[in-house]
Amino acid sequence: MSGLLDAVRPRGDVALLERVGVGHIVLGALLLIYPAIASEFFLIQIAAYSLIWGMVALSLMMLAGYGGMVSMAPISIAGIAGYTVAIFGLNHTGVHGFGWPFWILVPFAVLFAALVSALIGMISNRTEGIYTIMITLAIATGFFYFTQQNYALFNGHSGFAGIDAPKFWDINWRDPMPFYYLCLGCAALSYAAVLYASRSAYGLTLQAVRDNARRMRALGYDVTRHKVLAYFYAGLIAGLAGVLLVWFNGRISPGTINVSAAINVLVIAVIGGIRHPIGPFVGAVVVVLIQTFAIDIVGAERYNTLIGLIFLVIVFVSPDGVLGLWEKVKLRTP
Repeated sequence: MSGLLDAVRPRGDVALLERVGVGHIVLGALLLIYPAIASEFFLIQIAAYSLIWGMVALSLMMLAGYGGMVSMAPISIAGIAGYTVAIFGLNHTGVHGFGWPFWILVPFAVLFAALVSALIGMISNRTEGIYTIMITLAIATGFFYFTQQNYALFNGHSGFAGIDAPKFWDINWRDPMPFYYLCLGCAALSYAAVLYASRSAYGLTLQAVRDNARRMRALGYDVTRHKVLAYFYAGLIAGLAGVLLVWFNGRISPGTINVSAAINVLVIAVIGGIRHPIGPFVGAVVVVLIQTFAIDIVGAERYNTLIGLIFLVIVFVSPDGVLGLWEKVKLRTP
């Protein structure tokens, strides 16, 4: 009998394959070998940039997709982490730049951004629906104008320049290939964390709160605490993306966190599929490709119109974004 059970019991490698998924393994392998076939331009300006914006949008997807809370503040949270790196690290502007080592600076910046995100969650969760969107948009707008007008702390409109990525293990992590793998590692870690959280007891409870908060409150769950904790976790992801973004640009200014950037994060998440953790990265690739190449075709004045039209078409055809459209195609395919 034991021999029969051993025969039908899935082997360890097969069980692991089923848990991870063939699609994840194939995608991971392609992303790992991508630098071997891509030029430096496509490695940094397309792939790494898409991974960074995908992480920012992933923080929004976690809030909206699993918690039902649409926030316009993820880019502000990323900006807080970026400004923290500029102020407490090194910059060439001559303002602040306290020279903290990166191994202290990066965790501090990410944790500080997450705590601010949790504070925003405490404020915004006093309302629901469209009012949550408006409150977080007001916070994002207020933070943009505060950084633009404050010279003592944020150096006003100019911001901070000359912010270099760290050098350790004899590697300059802003070089194309190391920086790509750094972004890929951070994105993979963030994606895996969100995927794991969605299947954990906390994630399932958060999704139940999204579906019926009144019922969960009646069952004895602290609905507010679950929502604020979601903002904290999302802030960790957005903060990490903000650190990578400031290293990517080598600078940070109010233009990095303006209202159009906040809207772009929402567009990226919706285009890719706001209910899927991989959706923000798909949407980021689409938007970054359009930003990079379409602007030369339609011009800078018509670029936003093109983005708007693509957004409307995708939402009209598939409210669940590109991934929802892909699932429809698979269902129709014999």
